[in-house]
Amino acid sequence: MRPTDRQYLKSHEWCKIENGIATIGISDHAVSHLSDLVFLDLPAKGASVTIGESFGEIESVKAVSSLYSPVTGEVVDTNKELPDNLEWLSQDAFAKSWMIKVKVSSTSPDLIDSKAYDAHCQAEG
Repeated sequence: MRPTDRQYLKSHEWCKIENGIATIGISDHAVSHLSDLVFLDLPAKGASVTIGESFGEIESVKAVSSLYSPVTGEVVDTNKELPDNLEWLSQDAFAKSWMIKVKVSSTSPDLIDSKAYDAHCQAEG
């Protein structure tokens, strides 16, 4: 069961906003479809991210996928341990496998709740 304390993009990124800071990652659905992850590229602290634009890439043995930002703002932290521990994403895509934290200036109107995201994933297959 996916956490209900965050919102999701249909491109499979999740976002949890607390005190103006968005913690961002990718969903279990995305991880299961990518499988066999081999590389993760994340922005540096201080970088700017923009709603709907790529903030990094994740690579599996199958494909390279862009990671899309659900918010606009400044990166205040990156999960420096995650690129060397990609198995964390398979173990729990919603806990220690967060990717970036962003000081939010605006959020995407395309964010949906966990119930709508579950329905989207079922429809997608």
